[in-house]
Amino acid sequence: MRHDLYVVPLFRPMLATLGKLPTGPRWSFEFKWDGVRAIVGVTPDSVRAMSRNDIDITPSYPELLGLPAQLGKRQVVLDGELVTLDKRGAPSFGLLQQRMHVRRPDPSLVARFPVLYYVFDLLWMDGETLTGWSYARRRAALEKLRLRGTSPMSVPPRFPGPGQDVLEAAGANGLEGVIAKSTESVYEPGRRSLAWIKTPFNQTQEVIVVGWKAGAGRREGMIGSLLLAAYNEKGKLDFLGHVGTGFTDAALVDLSKRLAPLKRATSPVDGAEVPREHARHANWVRPVLVGEVEFRSWTPDGRIRHAAWRGVRMDKNPKEVLRPSLPL
Repeated sequence: MRHDLYVVPLFRPMLATLGKLPTGPRWSFEFKWDGVRAIVGVTPDSVRAMSRNDIDITPSYPELLGLPAQLGKRQVVLDGELVTLDKRGAPSFGLLQQRMHVRRPDPSLVARFPVLYYVFDLLWMDGETLTGWSYARRRAALEKLRLRGTSPMSVPPRFPGPGQDVLEAAGANGLEGVIAKSTESVYEPGRRSLAWIKTPFNQTQEVIVVGWKAGAGRREGMIGSLLLAAYNEKGKLDFLGHVGTGFTDAALVDLSKRLAPLKRATSPVDGAEVPREHARHANWVRPVLVGEVEFRSWTPDGRIRHAAWRGVRMDKNPKEVLRPSLPL
């Protein structure tokens, strides 16, 4: 089985906009899956998976090599989410972290933390580009693919609404939220579009680590909290706040190793400044490490409130980490 792929095109993923659930007959609803986005090209004898920031992640997920057997002689480009399920059968980003940073996992790690591919869009098939088709037409074509088996790829359901019912069902099943998609919309590669609206239960934000502060007590000699930033509309780094919870001991060790070679003498923040109480005793780092936090709300001055660390996001480019133009 080849990992390289030259006979089918690949696309940048279309991105959703954070917002309230839309209403009306032109909207269709899907569950929001807590995983890693992947554009995957498949032929009868090859597979290639690309992350959101154009990194070839095929070797990290050997489960994907089973896709040609599922698809028969089809040649396709798929858009979907790589997930690892917890004991309840719900996607767990924490469990997926065990696989995300391993370039070539050994069979024992694959067996302990298996990855599934939940596919929600079909971008190209047997020589024809489908991005100009409506969402409804693309989904219908995706659902007509005759999959030979149930793993590693599956096509999760979509629902006509009302969206609030779908959101409540997502909550009852331990899922992250809902994405609403306009049934008339085309696929816009690489663009964040108002044709897709994501409504999570808790807000999440991609962040850039710009520094850290030492811990105390049980965390003495370790990282106590991380200082966070994101780019504003002018391309400047704005301070977003700090996060000091949500870390496992293993995550703290990993972060220490990642941040040590990034040390710098001064703050890299050049937009909204770092308040003195956070800057005092800070250890600054180059703004290249991307992570994700979950938080309750935005403060009036545009900082995240009650944040918890979710993990490192090696699939994200720091320049793509943007703060909302207004608190949401």
